[in-house]
Amino acid sequence: MFRRLRILVLLLVLATVAQSAWLARSRATEWKSSLQVAVYPIAGDGSSATAETLSRLREEQFEPIERFLEREARRQGIATLRPVDVSLAPVVSAKPPDPPGTRGALDTVLWSLHLRWWAWRHDQTAGPKPQVRLFVLFHDPDRTPALPHSLGLQKGMIGVVHAFAGPHMAAQNQVVIAHELLHTLGASDKYDPATNLPVYPQGYAEPQRQPRHPQELAEIMGGRVPLSDTEAEMPESLEQVVVGPETAAEIGWIRN
Repeated sequence: MFRRLRILVLLLVLATVAQSAWLARSRATEWKSSLQVAVYPIAGDGSSATAETLSRLREEQFEPIERFLEREARRQGIATLRPVDVSLAPVVSAKPPDPPGTRGALDTVLWSLHLRWWAWRHDQTAGPKPQVRLFVLFHDPDRTPALPHSLGLQKGMIGVVHAFAGPHMAAQNQVVIAHELLHTLGASDKYDPATNLPVYPQGYAEPQRQPRHPQELAEIMGGRVPLSDTEAEMPESLEQVVVGPETAAEIGWIRN
């Protein structure tokens, strides 16, 4: 009986959390006002290069994300002034919980709840809380040449983003942050996880281009600029990225 009661309580908690998350995302993707996004920097390692990057972070360094989304929103007919407002939160000293090693549904649900609880505990922003929280872990590329996989959760509107330390990586970091931000709003990946190649046509910025390759731009959820059927490269900055029609529909910019 006690075990059944515990399961019932857990199901009620999950239902309440799911409903709250759905309402929050629904309001966010109405695009009637600016979406409030906060970036929480975290040191991914003990490197001096990482520490220096965190000490030099300024809010204006994330303005390219705001300009990119304003440009693309206007291209899709969204007239909201500054669709996304990105603020810089204080540095977080703790690291978020690692995702589960297995893909079991229960493990994933429990990790998602743990992450949301952890995010609530470490949210040190003053004033009204942001609608989207992006925890960005910076890594010294000399120590971590290949970054762990970043995650953007639609439930809870939380992102865990892995980025490289150093000013020379700032522009590409902005691409990754924007990608995970759109995940929290309901956008899906448009690349093949086995190859990291954008999926045609939805993962291409210009699917009608002739010849198809090489492309010059990346679709934000495709993640890379397709150069051939077997090659693609990271865009240099958000100036080389667009939001395709399928992604625009997923985040509420295009409505049927």
